[in-house]
Amino acid sequence: MRRLLIKNAKALVGTFPAGVSRVAGPAMAQLPVIENGWLMAEDGRITALGSMNDFPGIADWSDLTVIDATGRYVLPGWCDPHTHTVFAAPREEEFVDKINGLTYQEIAARGGGILNSAMKLRAMSEEDLFAQARERLLVMMHQGTVAVEIKSGYGLTLESELKMLRVAKRLKAELPLQVKTTLLAAHALPPEFKEDRAGYLDLICNTMIPQVVAEGLADFVDVFCETNYFTVPEMERVLEAGAAHGLPGKVHVNQFTSIGAIQAAVKQGALSVDHLEVMTEADITALASLPSTGHRERSEAIPTLLPSCSFFLRIPYAPARQLIDSGLPVALASDHNPGSTPSGNLNFVLSLACIQLRMLPEEAITALTMNAAAAMQLEGELGGLTIGKRASLLITREVPSLAYLPYAFGTDHLDTVLIDGKPVRSGEVLR
Repeated sequence: MRRLLIKNAKALVGTFPAGVSRVAGPAMAQLPVIENGWLMAEDGRITALGSMNDFPGIADWSDLTVIDATGRYVLPGWCDPHTHTVFAAPREEEFVDKINGLTYQEIAARGGGILNSAMKLRAMSEEDLFAQARERLLVMMHQGTVAVEIKSGYGLTLESELKMLRVAKRLKAELPLQVKTTLLAAHALPPEFKEDRAGYLDLICNTMIPQVVAEGLADFVDVFCETNYFTVPEMERVLEAGAAHGLPGKVHVNQFTSIGAIQAAVKQGALSVDHLEVMTEADITALASLPSTGHRERSEAIPTLLPSCSFFLRIPYAPARQLIDSGLPVALASDHNPGSTPSGNLNFVLSLACIQLRMLPEEAITALTMNAAAAMQLEGELGGLTIGKRASLLITREVPSLAYLPYAFGTDHLDTVLIDGKPVRSGEVLR
């Protein structure tokens, strides 16, 4: 039995009661904390916690790791429910094109963007893909990420999409963080199907989805539903095919235009709707409530916002305040990918959420923990300092307040990162 005691914490942050699966609207700002706290874990699970004023003491000190967190906060580890971390090569040449004034859409029209990544990925071996992605995830773990969703979508052929998902499955087996995987074959139309959209949709729905499910390679299915990519009816077809094989939908929508994708995704029961940089009142209404048999039922789709993508592409930021004020459970993610977000640092996302999305620090922390975990169906395992959940935790350096974490952006505020009670990054507080 491996046992862990964290004592004298300035505060335990995110001590959500058991059974809380997501936090919506104004409640996102009511982040539960225990001042001057202690926490116990055994075999990687939280077993007890409370105030040092009521600390029961330790009868058996054998096989016990003790961390003195005096002056430091203890938080749930960051969860990242939207990434593309398996890719073949960076695209810094397109970064220069953006500086010279080309838009994301113009770069794509010249053969860049997703198709650029697809050509490079098809040529790369599975072993090289694995080695590169592993290094990226090690960096992200060091920065506090304890769970990650990884999408395919840079293969756009059966063989290459399966290759990406097999790499993600190997990463899940080798690394300690939690990994969820998503089939995103509907990311762009591959060149060989340029004149046969229906044929590519047939390939996704009739071949890729069944084979991915048969091999146990994906937890979700995704579609980039956007002008010049996939239409709303095409998205609906893929989501229906995924649902028929037990794969919930997580969809890219409203990144550049509003075309009715949110309304369709909600009706299809999508787990999350991601990006949302361009939103209308009708879009927000569709997320906040769904007309059904004469009454209104709350949508279950979690709005997942990607502010570092907006930062990098210089496009609008998602209207987080409107979404939260409408009573929605907003989540945050990195969108780590080679074209629009070459960073998986969720500490920077925390700062952007406060600075650009006008989220309160407590709201942003809730969005990166409990709601982010829910956006990949990990709310029973992660997202809060709750008895029974995984002891995947962050211990900060000595900082004056929680608000200081997003305020002093660019500074590394983490001292120790633990996944399932084991340090993946050890600071001076480890005794």
